[in-house]
Amino acid sequence: MIRKIGFLVVMMIAAGLMPALAEHHSAFDKMKQMEGTWEGKLTRVTGEVVDTRSEFRLIADGNTMVETLIEDGVEMLTTYTENEGDLVVKHYCSLGTEPEFRVTSEAESHVALQLIPESGYHADHHSFVAAMTYNLGAVADGSVVVESIIMNQGATEGGRAVIRRVQ
Repeated sequence: MIRKIGFLVVMMIAAGLMPALAEHHSAFDKMKQMEGTWEGKLTRVTGEVVDTRSEFRLIADGNTMVETLIEDGVEMLTTYTENEGDLVVKHYCSLGTEPEFRVTSEAESHVALQLIPESGYHADHHSFVAAMTYNLGAVADGSVVVESIIMNQGATEGGRAVIRRVQ
């Protein structure tokens, strides 16, 4: 009986009647820990401190995560998905750009992302987020640190947000 059920499942997958289970890159799995609502403070390199709030939701049957980010009252959107085994992140920024990132380093406690070289953005001509790092070491305890590097009209800026899970 079990062999017949197994054979039926294999045949259904082959016929396209049953969706195949998606395999995710470990960086995507790490980022899925962010699902929920987070609030905190972002300290910019200028010393300015602003409120930040992120809501991370899994969509597309768990194959994509969407982050709605409100930073100092300005709403932005970031998507996290997997493409051919790599985590791909696209940020729809208040700077008017849409940088795309790939993982540059990853460990159990962090995921570091950097702008893809073929983005077409150049520091002398555009304003954009160039890199983001998620320190997930305390995610299970409800705390994450997100650091970013921003190119703003030729100047390097950045910030460090300490966020806590609220939902």
